[in-house]
Amino acid sequence: SGLRELLIGENPLDIGRLWDKMYRGTMYFGRTSVTISAMAAIDMALWDLKGKHFGEPIHRLLGGKRHDAIRSYASILFGDDGQETADIGRRWVEAGYTAVKFGWEPMGESEAVDIDLVRGAREGLGDATLLVDAGCVWDARTALRRAHAFAEFNIEWLEEPLQQADVDGYVWLRDRSPVPIASGEGECGSEAFRPFIDRHALDVYQVDLSRNGFTQAAYVRDRVQEIGARLCNHCYTSPLTVAASLHWLSTCRDAFLFEDCVEETPMRTQLTIEPMQGVDGWISVPNAPGLGVTLNEDLVSETKVAESR
Repeated sequence: SGLRELLIGENPLDIGRLWDKMYRGTMYFGRTSVTISAMAAIDMALWDLKGKHFGEPIHRLLGGKRHDAIRSYASILFGDDGQETADIGRRWVEAGYTAVKFGWEPMGESEAVDIDLVRGAREGLGDATLLVDAGCVWDARTALRRAHAFAEFNIEWLEEPLQQADVDGYVWLRDRSPVPIASGEGECGSEAFRPFIDRHALDVYQVDLSRNGFTQAAYVRDRVQEIGARLCNHCYTSPLTVAASLHWLSTCRDAFLFEDCVEETPMRTQLTIEPMQGVDGWISVPNAPGLGVTLNEDLVSETKVAESR
């Protein structure tokens, strides 16, 4: 209950000062991991409260949105092989998406498997934008070899080809890769992002609001825009993170894609009363006060009961 004890009795509108108080009060608990994620959850709640207090959406408090809607990409896992992946791609193109990202297993099993998956993805998508998430499976030299192989299929980016903390590897790979390199979803807070930004290690910096909160995500936005790189959100199952990501990404100058998880789980589709999903390949930015979404309290209660058993 350390964060709780730091915040009880404070003015919740003093968000920047409270972030600094939490940061100093937990300085021995880790600066780039679970403590920052816990602080990020509080930070998101404080920004939601502040928006509702002033009757304004969070994007206005962050400096103002630059986009009313953002092109969304369907984010989904690879199939078992290239043919199944092609079928999955066709499904989401038919659903109206003009961009699809495939990720994780079985990528990494072998070069033949990797190329078969990406070839199948391109076959299923036709001319739609293809993004590939490797899921942290290679060393830098293998990743470079795959980047050259995947360039034939005109991929928009190669995501997390290396282990998340391998800054040196990402610098080396980005300087040589024929395709853009994306990463950042696992980074928690400014200290985690700083070495990647300082060394221009990535082409696309993917920020997860649930691991950073609005206060730290605003720092990352400003730093990445300074170096001329691109920003994208990361979020998979929570519509609360979708809403937060929309507020943040809409304030980014060159926002060009939005990660839109299409897994049909109750947590993804029912946690908020308002649907937080792309329509015809675009997703709209909420304009109601705060986060602009309403929790489905029934689902929250049911989930708590199930977890307590």
